[in-house]
Amino acid sequence: MEQKIYDTIIIGGGPAGYTAALYAVRAGLDTLILEKFLAGGQMTQTQQIDNYPGFDEGIDGFTLGSKMQQGAEQFGAQTIRTEVLSVDLQASPKKITADTGDYYAKTVIIATGADHKHLGIKEEETLIGKGVAYCAACDGMLYRNKTVAVVGGGNSAAADALLLSKICRKVYVIHRRDTMRAAKIYHDPLMKAENITFLWNSQVDQFVYDQKLKGVRLKNNDGTSQEIELDGLFISIGRSPETKLFQDQLTLDDSGYIVSDETTKTNLPGVFAAGDVRTKAVRQIITAAADGAVAAHFAEEYIANKN
Repeated sequence: MEQKIYDTIIIGGGPAGYTAALYAVRAGLDTLILEKFLAGGQMTQTQQIDNYPGFDEGIDGFTLGSKMQQGAEQFGAQTIRTEVLSVDLQASPKKITADTGDYYAKTVIIATGADHKHLGIKEEETLIGKGVAYCAACDGMLYRNKTVAVVGGGNSAAADALLLSKICRKVYVIHRRDTMRAAKIYHDPLMKAENITFLWNSQVDQFVYDQKLKGVRLKNNDGTSQEIELDGLFISIGRSPETKLFQDQLTLDDSGYIVSDETTKTNLPGVFAAGDVRTKAVRQIITAAADGAVAAHFAEEYIANKN
């Protein structure tokens, strides 16, 4: 049986993946999306998205992901629910092995995203969207004039705390050390913000909740503990890019993200990285979608130049 060779296979069905699919299929490319979970990726965990253009009353992440999928599929893109097990991106055609079989393509767009690191505390997953969040830019407005806390001490935590300080009544910063490891540019604004309080040498030990988060219990490095009342908790301890499958074939940066510039091209011809999985300054739904459009453009260009 002759193997089918797609023009492009997109690994990942988040905003980058489905935007790439939309642009690719409209350019006449035979397009397949391989997605192991739900359309939308990480944004399906967000109940209210207010910073994606075109939805004046906001939209939940699950619905937006579904709309992106429908938009690509109405023009002929195909989705298969499957988990990718291995890839050979140097082969011609490129080979992708999934739990549903082998797939082949002239080009591959990697849009596997990056997962927020979790604290690993019991009930954390249950409380996502019920007081526990991972993106201040996405969910901050839900806590306007309320009391929140940010967990972390890096650049992401610092940026989230500053953003939330402009929205919320009070912001706690919970950090397990006695100083922020964030870049110095953040230090002065953090210290000058009158509604930010630092809780040094502390870690979240337990959630206090009923139907939603009501606070957290902290374990201090000196062995003592304390409890603070909260409306929301933003966990900003970093992200883990989904790049394990590609680490032996693609160039990754020190944090494990695929090295790729604004063209989305990687070190391998015909392989592109779009969205949160690649090295970039800003990771938002709209920047992921923009990457998807760019990746589809250069995939089309690559195929045209090969013919």
